[in-house]
Amino acid sequence: MSYTSLKFLLFVIAVILVYFLFPWKKFRWTVLLVASYVFYLFAGYKYVAFILFTTLSTYFVAIGLEKIATNSKKYITDHKADLSREDKKKLKEKAKNRKKGLLALALIVNFGILAFLKYFNFFSGSINDILGSFGVSFSVPTMNLLLPLGISFYTFQSMGYLVDVYRDTVKPQKNLFKLALFVSFFPQIVQGPIGIYSDLAHQLFEPHDFSFERFKHGCELILWGLVKKMIIADHAVIAINTVTDSYYSYNGTTLLFTVVLYSLQLYADFSGGIDISRGIAEIFGITMMENFRRPYFSKDISEYWRRWHISLGNWFKSYLFYPLAMSSLFLNTSKKIKNSKFGSTKAGQHIAKVLPTSIASFIVFFMVGVWHGASMKYVAFGIYNGGIIMLAVLMKPVFEWMIQKLRIKVQSAPYTLFRILRTYILVLVGYVFDVAPSFRASLHTFKYVLTNQNFSESYHEILDLGLYKKEYLILLLGTVLIFIISVIQERHSDTTIREMLDKKPFIFRFAPVFIGFMALVVFGVYGSGFNAADFVYMQF
Repeated sequence: MSYTSLKFLLFVIAVILVYFLFPWKKFRWTVLLVASYVFYLFAGYKYVAFILFTTLSTYFVAIGLEKIATNSKKYITDHKADLSREDKKKLKEKAKNRKKGLLALALIVNFGILAFLKYFNFFSGSINDILGSFGVSFSVPTMNLLLPLGISFYTFQSMGYLVDVYRDTVKPQKNLFKLALFVSFFPQIVQGPIGIYSDLAHQLFEPHDFSFERFKHGCELILWGLVKKMIIADHAVIAINTVTDSYYSYNGTTLLFTVVLYSLQLYADFSGGIDISRGIAEIFGITMMENFRRPYFSKDISEYWRRWHISLGNWFKSYLFYPLAMSSLFLNTSKKIKNSKFGSTKAGQHIAKVLPTSIASFIVFFMVGVWHGASMKYVAFGIYNGGIIMLAVLMKPVFEWMIQKLRIKVQSAPYTLFRILRTYILVLVGYVFDVAPSFRASLHTFKYVLTNQNFSESYHEILDLGLYKKEYLILLLGTVLIFIISVIQERHSDTTIREMLDKKPFIFRFAPVFIGFMALVVFGVYGSGFNAADFVYMQF
């Protein structure tokens, strides 16, 4: 049931009506739970077992973590007079180790299921290639595995909740069905955003009354998401798929054009899908976190990743980056460098200070690459981004020295524009690994972009990618529209376009909605004989 289908629209309308007409307000959350599982059953009833397993294991492990902590505290309290300080310390340490072991088991099993389904064929294929290179006839069999809908997103969300329970920042949910709703909430199951329990859960469980303002704002956000997806992304993907289906037959100019077009398609597709998700949730009175914040206006790669797929970045920051950067191994390494002869130099002091965070950042982005898919091109994507960020952190004093020597005014408009364009180019380099069908094809892209430019030939190639000139004009106008709206949002980051429209006369409020709806009807990619493109991040 695609987000852009009529079937899904009717489904959402039915859920809205049932939710707000449900007579027992206290239990309105059950409507969302039933709706979420109905949606999931439509996606594939065979895979319900996976989300049920994640939900049940998360529920019982969270309860177990609390029980270990409670029993330990109770025992220490009851035997306070009989226990020495050392005994209490040992009991607390024992309880902590038991909690850590239980948490590790849950993480290994749940991430293990995700890794098996997502990466088994990748590793078996790699092993077979290695064995074949040595002339070994034995081969590891591959399996016909399909990823259950949203498994990456609900696994990350559930395991984040378990870590928070382990850290004692949230209390475990005692109601299994409420936890099931948190894991399976249908607007976000397809592609996020990845929710944090303390931010999202109470909103899911609270009874919300109908609000026309929320309904209006939610519909406006859904409409904007559909415009980005069905008019911009679904036009662009036609040309992109034409190139990737015959990747080696195009020259460097066409490949470069494809990568630039991919940057538009990916943003319009992913942010459009998130807008639809957030708009639906807003109608129910639930505020999901913003997942994009004008990423192509970033002035460096680190800022780009703080603006792009924000929920995933926050997850890795909270549950991987900080534990790594603050681990005893990293801190001790930093201390050793600081106490060495090299550490007494200015460069050594800087390296000692930033090494833990820079290595942790590299590991995080390596994992981001692996998360994106089971392919060497995604591994390269992670290594590239992690390497750029690590190099930027380590070389920061050198860059600052160069800026000072060149007397560059860092706040000036020309330098700011230079930084934005520089970052966009670095992002495009990373996108080559995404858009190319394989790692070898990505190397081919770099070679051809640098050595095989042919603008006249490329002009004819681009016009033969499945799109007419008027459709390229639609893409151009869509790009300009996104740019204008992004500039307005960037200048007024304390409010939203929808809130700005609320303050305008009726005609100025109505016109954008009417134009957006008519553009969707006239220019949207849909209709009989058309198979709508899946949202890009459904595959992750």
